[in-house]
Formats: sequence, structure tokens, C-alpha cells
Amino acid sequence: MTDKKPGFFKRLFGGDAPAPAPVEPAAPADDTTAPAVPAVTPDAVAPEPAPEPAPEPSATPEPDPVAAPDHVPLPGPPETTPDYVEAIEEKAAQATSVAAIETPADAPAETKGWFARLASGLKRSSDQLTGSITSVFTKRKLDNATLEELEDVLIQADLGIETATTITDTLRRDRFDRDVSGEDVRAVLAAEVEKVLGPVARPLEIDASQKPFIILMIGVNGSGKTTTIGKLAQKFANEGKSVMLAAGDTFRAAAIEQLQIWGDRTGATVVSRPAGSDASGLAFDAVTQARAEARDVLIIDTAGRLQNRDELMNELEKVIRVIKKVNPGAPHATLLTLDATTGQNALKQVEIFGQRAGVTGLVMTKLDGTARGGILVAIASKFGLPVHFIGVGEGVGDLEAFTAAEFAQAIAGRD
Repeated sequence: MTDKKPGFFKRLFGGDAPAPAPVEPAAPADDTTAPAVPAVTPDAVAPEPAPEPAPEPSATPEPDPVAAPDHVPLPGPPETTPDYVEAIEEKAAQATSVAAIETPADAPAETKGWFARLASGLKRSSDQLTGSITSVFTKRKLDNATLEELEDVLIQADLGIETATTITDTLRRDRFDRDVSGEDVRAVLAAEVEKVLGPVARPLEIDASQKPFIILMIGVNGSGKTTTIGKLAQKFANEGKSVMLAAGDTFRAAAIEQLQIWGDRTGATVVSRPAGSDASGLAFDAVTQARAEARDVLIIDTAGRLQNRDELMNELEKVIRVIKKVNPGAPHATLLTLDATTGQNALKQVEIFGQRAGVTGLVMTKLDGTARGGILVAIASKFGLPVHFIGVGEGVGDLEAFTAAEFAQAIAGRD
């Protein structure tokens, strides 16, 4: 037996500790019995491990690692305060308006002809109209009930009551109590629409004796005035005319930027002022400068305004009065741009703008984005104003002089 090691208390507070006793080899265990587990007493303590050798210092000591924070918060969405939302919406609107003129110029030119583009643009209008006609006429005899259904279909397609009545009266006179197919009705539809549109399909003529020939573009917000101006500038430039543009939509900064891009693209001089400037003063400067430079055409943009806002219509009348101070016969053409997607509201726009601004001609835009293309027929039937151009897309080639026969065939779904 070896001497018992001093207790833990004595080792902790000092005292002579005897040399450690040699460890006796354990007796071999029997194969059939589990190895004995030595009893652990409070005084028994495992021997301390030998200290590890200190690492040799390297030539270039490594920098101490920087402790990473326990939690790094992920960036969350910004607060949607009213000011933030308004700023984002304004930025998106500006980007959209500028992209609307940058994309078409860089896109490859269309290889299909104008009628194919027109038919494609009017597809939604013609599909809805001809689909409804086909559902009414399924090779049955034409009777009063069928004619009433057809009249409802034509009115719902925004063709107007007068045009709808004319078409049904024609069918009643020529085909009553006879078998009628959808194709027969589409042929009558195309013929009657062409009769209504024929007298108003007139090109915009530029009087060469007027230098400059002044065109004033007006319309409600989002009707496509600024884009239409750029397309017209391109057409006039292709004809060899010198063009000047006036950024009269001083309310919207993006409109000024749009017009400047179109000016760079078409080689037209752009007269502009900072956003918020007086529009009538800018119009005065533009007419004076265009006259001094003997420009062929001056196109003046204006801010979009709702026809029922009297104070905004008063501002438009002021712009016209100022133009007349420089050139009493101007503007030589006042073109109202109409967004086809507005449907029946376009009738009211033509009425009010005609009374307040003396509209001389119409440009119908965005026919490719609606099934309400028939509204042009109702407008022509009611007001008889010249329709100079129609648009079926964003590209320069998607704005063309209006042709009654092509429009009638396209909206009736006929090749």
C-alpha cells in the first residue's frame, strides 16, 4: 500500500504534498466480466495535463481577428410615407415617358405594311365586334329580334347610335327575312363605316406660304401629345422641312426632356424653359424665334388638362391669345390628340376643346390598346372634324395619315 495523498482542502491551502505514488498496473479483466470502474472519492482529482509548447513567432504577425457582431440586421423596405410614394411615382412616370420614345427608335424597323399594322392594332376592337356579330348571326333569317340584338352590339362597340341605326336600317331594307351570315353583316358594317369616315379622312396640309406654319397640340393628360409631336417632327424632317419644337408643357419636367430627346433625334431646334415657367411666355418666344429663323414648321406642346377644369382651359386660351399677338393668323392648325381607350369620354373632349380652343383636326392615338376603336366613327358622325392621323403603337411608323377604307376594313375584321 502506498501513502494516501493529502486531501483537496490541504492541497488548496498549502502543506507538504508527498511525491506522487507510482501507478500500479491494473489486473487483467476476465473476459466474461465487465471491467471494474474505480471508485471516485471526493479527494480524487485527475492529473493536470502537460502544458502545450508555445508556438514559434512568425515573421509577419497576423492581425487580430475582428469580432463579428452577434446580429447584422438585413435592410428592410423603406417607409412608405406619402412623400416617398409620391417621389417614387413621379420618378416612374418620368422614366416611362422617356422610355416611350427611346425604345421605338432603337427597335428594328417593321417589315409589314401599314394595313397589317393597322389590322393588328385594331384587333381587339374588331375581335370584340365581329365576335358579337357572329354570335347573333348563325345562318338564320333576319328578323326584327335579330336586328335589335345587332343594334345593341354596335352601340356597345362605341360606334354611336346614328351609325348603328344606319347599319341595321340597311340590313332591314336589303336582307330582311333572308338568310344572313356574320360575313354578310361585316361587309355591310365596313361599307357603312367607310361612308361615315370618308368625309373626315383629310391629310394635314402644311401651307408653305406661312413661315413658320404653327401647329398647337392640345389634349387631356396622357393622350400622347408629346410622343405625337416627336413622330410628326420626324415625318416633316423626312420631307425636308426645317422644324422647331416648343416645350410648352412646362408643368411636367419629363415632357421637356422628352421633347429635347426628339429634337436631338430629328435635328429640330427645341425652345424650352425650366419646369414651372409661364407657358404663354414660352410660346411667345418660340413663335418669335421660329419667325426670325424662317422655320417651315413650329409645333408647340401644351400641358395636359381635363376639359372640365375651367382654370386650366383659361390658361390654354391665354396661350392662344399670346400666339396671335405675334402672328394674328396663328395657330394655323390646332390638333386635339384623343386617347382611344377613353371611349365615350372622347366625345366630350372634342366638344369642350372645340369650343375653347378652336380645334381644326384630330389625332387618334392608342388604338392598339383598346377594344373601343369604334369611338372614332361616333366622333366623325357627330362633329365632322378632319381626322389627320391615327396611331397604333409607339414606333414612328405606327402613326400614319388616316384612311377611311383601311380603317373600315380593319375594324370589321376583313382583309
